[in-house]
Amino acid sequence: QVQLVESGGGPVQAGDSLRLSCTASGPTFNIRTMGWFRQAPGKERQFVAAINWVGGNIYYADSAKGRFTISRDNAKNTVRLQMNSLKPEDTAVYYCAAGQLMRIIEDSTTTRDYDFWGQGTQVTVSS
Repeated sequence: QVQLVESGGGPVQAGDSLRLSCTASGPTFNIRTMGWFRQAPGKERQFVAAINWVGGNIYYADSAKGRFTISRDNAKNTVRLQMNSLKPEDTAVYYCAAGQLMRIIEDSTTTRDYDFWGQGTQVTVSS
């Protein structure tokens, strides 16, 4: 069982930056794709960004393009989400996810595409 632990969330002001990290442990050799999702109160969990564990192909939700950057450090089993120019509408719990099946990165945008989830980290952006 892969375990995922997120860190780096917190309260910030609009326009600030945050970097989230997610470290995987356990049988990480099974991981093919890592993704970030977010869930605001009363809303469904929403795709943010994904990266192939091997090859490094990347895909972003429209809301993340130009402001967020996903990256990986395979040696440290870590995936990061650099978030710049944060807006109040970015406020949510951010979840890291790992998928075991190899998919085209553009097809890794739903919660069903992932097998393991972290506990989430709260990001609160005030205006």
